[in-house]
Amino acid sequence: MLRHVLEVLDLLDSPTVDGPRTLAMLERVLDAPEAATPPAGSVRPVLETKRVGGERGSTDFLTVTVPGLRGRIAGGQAPTLGIIGRLGGIGARPEVVGFVSDGDGAAAALSAAVSLLRMWRRGDRLEGDVIISTHICPDAPTLPHDPVPFMDSPVDIATMNRHEVRPEMDAVLSIDTTKGNRLINHRGIALSPPVRQGYILPLPDDLLRIQEIVTGGPAVTFPLTTQDITPYGNGLRHINSILQPVTATDAPVVGVAITSAAVVPGSASGASHEVDIALAARFAVEVAKEFGAGTAVLHDAEEFARVRDLYGSLAHLQTLDGARTARELDTMEVH
Repeated sequence: MLRHVLEVLDLLDSPTVDGPRTLAMLERVLDAPEAATPPAGSVRPVLETKRVGGERGSTDFLTVTVPGLRGRIAGGQAPTLGIIGRLGGIGARPEVVGFVSDGDGAAAALSAAVSLLRMWRRGDRLEGDVIISTHICPDAPTLPHDPVPFMDSPVDIATMNRHEVRPEMDAVLSIDTTKGNRLINHRGIALSPPVRQGYILPLPDDLLRIQEIVTGGPAVTFPLTTQDITPYGNGLRHINSILQPVTATDAPVVGVAITSAAVVPGSASGASHEVDIALAARFAVEVAKEFGAGTAVLHDAEEFARVRDLYGSLAHLQTLDGARTARELDTMEVH
């Protein structure tokens, strides 16, 4: 995985990198000469990019869909995992020269995509489909924030969610740099509790087990508040955008934070640790293997159904002003 991270960072650390250049790198991985002969009826991975403009510039969204042996793309029933690289931008030019800390989420997601594409190419197929999405912006704006400045984005969170959160995703890992705080005093990766439809739920042992195997150390988690799982733009404090995908899906979302022992601004260059990015990417790939095979879950669906039956829906927390109607909440399907 470290090799993949180095390849990805070398590509992203450029003022001219964009979606098509990134897509071309992924296509080279998929079409390498040592590719195995695909099984009969095998569906080829799909690589897509789209440029989207906002009031403060533009960014290129990128999506990689890797079909599984028993995934829905192949007509099966294995669940689909979403892996989202969440960030404002990979660069803050012209204010900051070079790849910034905030870009680690994109680097981790793309490194996981490279790994999954190489596995597919060589004949190692996962059971379920995996959808990886992120965006590429080398010149994103910054945003004042305490204790350190945030990276902003040319497009708003709702636009990000529309292009990165797919309805096919049965569960989501949201990877994001989470260093600009004093809540996580640990360098490496940390997991959030799963969040679904406004409920902050217990972390399943499956994810803790995989994290311990991948890192070789004890599981590390981080706390969430109710504010963290509400949409940006409501005037409330958020740890960062790591849990913003929960506002755009009814599926469970777990945050995979790339962390530091000290407070590091997202707009700082020279702050990315390749081995930590590789940890996040390896964790995502290992979860993808087990989630599609049914040997790991991102939340306890039965417990979620019970807590919702007991205390009602909290899905209004997914909206900017709590505007989901009682009818929508009462009729929402629970899986």
